[in-house]
Amino acid sequence: MPDPIAVPGVLRRRGFLAGALGVGAGAALTACTSNEAPSSGTAPAPAAAGGGDNAAPGQPVTIGFSAPAADHGWIAAIANNAKAQADRYTDVTFEAVNPTNDITQQIAAVQTLINRGVDALVLLPNDGSQLTSVGRAAMQAGIPVINLDRIFDSPLAYRTWIGGDNYGMGVSAGNYIGERLRSAGVANPVIGEIAGIDNLPLTAARSQGFADALSSFGFQVGPRQAADFTAQGGQRVTANLLQAAPRLDAVWNHDDDQGIGVLAAINQAGRNEFFMVGGAGSANAMRDIQADNTVLKATVTYSPSMASSAVALARLVAQGRGMGDLAEQEVPASITLASATITKENVATYLPLGFES
Repeated sequence: MPDPIAVPGVLRRRGFLAGALGVGAGAALTACTSNEAPSSGTAPAPAAAGGGDNAAPGQPVTIGFSAPAADHGWIAAIANNAKAQADRYTDVTFEAVNPTNDITQQIAAVQTLINRGVDALVLLPNDGSQLTSVGRAAMQAGIPVINLDRIFDSPLAYRTWIGGDNYGMGVSAGNYIGERLRSAGVANPVIGEIAGIDNLPLTAARSQGFADALSSFGFQVGPRQAADFTAQGGQRVTANLLQAAPRLDAVWNHDDDQGIGVLAAINQAGRNEFFMVGGAGSANAMRDIQADNTVLKATVTYSPSMASSAVALARLVAQGRGMGDLAEQEVPASITLASATITKENVATYLPLGFES
């Protein structure tokens, strides 16, 4: 399950430059120059040169990859996307170690990649704090680490961090719900929230973003239950929430994998007086949105396409290249991906990036 904490100095998480890397979704950035003539006696500022065609083959590199076990649709998509992205490049050899949810085993597996002398490492740690030491070991060995999603405790443990925006997910969900209720003229709405695991920082960030966005409309979060990012947990806590709330106007569910159970509980209870927003952007959630035959009307993204982007970044860093249309010669130190709101109107655009729950 996604578990980004925060990039130092930023929030704890997304805007990505797909055009520059040839992956993901987003707009490529370009250097800007003024159209005005320079003032007398002042030399014009030089136009910044982009990094060229990043898709063109460069020096051969080997990229190591480690992630948790695929016991969640989002995590499975992380591994699949990383491998698919590596396969796009003729100059990349991809070495993935066995996925595991055991911290000790993941540390040992990453150490194996370090000992092999890979050119770069893409690492989604089970726990950022507990794997910080092995990230630092790789960096000290001269192997740049692309820290994916769950951030290490120290910036000395990674070259670049890329991940999603948990707070931004909450903001996107809150804004969609607030705007829809305000347009419908609903006063004093009852807004439910079905969170993930409450002791994770990501859950706190999502809930805070949600509450902050709703407050801008004069609304507040009503009944709230925390599940465990599983369909079974989602069904159980949603049944409890529905029993405790005889009236609802809207619900935000943090995670589309657990949303399978959430929808099952809603259908079992025969409730349809409210609309729901999901989270993460699974393909099955998008298909439900597209069909428009359930209470699910939108989902906010936390896309596993970040793994594709992480591999693309690792390749560029290992080859000493920058990102194509950026003026800077170096890949940025951190990239936080934006949380988009997917509705029936734009779902066809996002469906190819969806993961199967």
